[in-house]
Amino acid sequence: ARAFLAYTGDLEFVRDELYPVFADIISWHVRGTRYGIKVDPSGLLSSGEPGVQLTWMDAKVGDWVVTPRRGKPVEIQALWYNALCIMEDLARKFGDEPGQKRYRNMATVASWSFNRLFWNENTGCLYDVTNGAPPDPSIRPNQIFAVSLTHSMLSPERAQSVVRKVQEHLLTSYGLRSLAPTDPQYRGRYTGGPTERDGAYHQGTVWPWLMGPFITAYIKVNGGDEVSRQQAGDWLAPLKDHLADGGLGHISEIFDGDAPQRPCGCVAQAWSVAEILRAYVEDVNSVRPAARVETEPAQAPAKTKDRPAARAGTQVREVSMTGTGS
Repeated sequence: ARAFLAYTGDLEFVRDELYPVFADIISWHVRGTRYGIKVDPSGLLSSGEPGVQLTWMDAKVGDWVVTPRRGKPVEIQALWYNALCIMEDLARKFGDEPGQKRYRNMATVASWSFNRLFWNENTGCLYDVTNGAPPDPSIRPNQIFAVSLTHSMLSPERAQSVVRKVQEHLLTSYGLRSLAPTDPQYRGRYTGGPTERDGAYHQGTVWPWLMGPFITAYIKVNGGDEVSRQQAGDWLAPLKDHLADGGLGHISEIFDGDAPQRPCGCVAQAWSVAEILRAYVEDVNSVRPAARVETEPAQAPAKTKDRPAARAGTQVREVSMTGTGS
């Protein structure tokens, strides 16, 4: 919703069509819904039932849940906090004072609990899951969302530490590993039969789409300076070359965790392309919509013979993969 509003300026549509639905979604998460999804007393989202995979790390072979993440997964908390902050901002824009106060209080509680429960002093990064038992200290890429998303619960020092740890253990030429190579459960090759492949799917296999949030986080903690943007562009260069490998003009779903990172899985994966393109345009080239959103919806521009009318506030920009953008 935040990105939609920033790119279109269509405040009326968000107010009339989206905001009531979002408020209902938040309400249901507080009350509780299927699969044990519910806000617990910590103000964070807890979820999961035996044998059910709810996060993107969803590999399951028969009754074997390869990456059990019941409880409070780290990236879900980052998304939840962002949802609350965005709802607070929308409530303010729409004059919903009770809603604004409610979402602000919920976000404050969630942030306090998150820092208390998820920070691992021993590793200088975030636990992957907390669930009432000893938290899971596996170094996985899910924690990068606690930095990359617009609203972060982490101090600048902790955010920088998370990015350093992810860079040190997970960054490869084609994306982020799903598990650090130092972990006993790490699998560096996506090979073998279905059981072997699913056993490696989120246990070290590289995912290109994760390069998107990593680049956003890296540039963010470095203040968006030219040096960090240049470094991020250099990290994307192998993926640009990969467009001529595997599926021509596409980015593969996954790569081996071990060098030389052989492409595997689907030869064309939408979110691989989408996140790399988003990071390249928005972060490396700093092509973003204006940050200010009008409090009154603007009139959509009239249609022309050559170009249909865009939604109010839309900015059309073209960026070449060989250019620098501006």
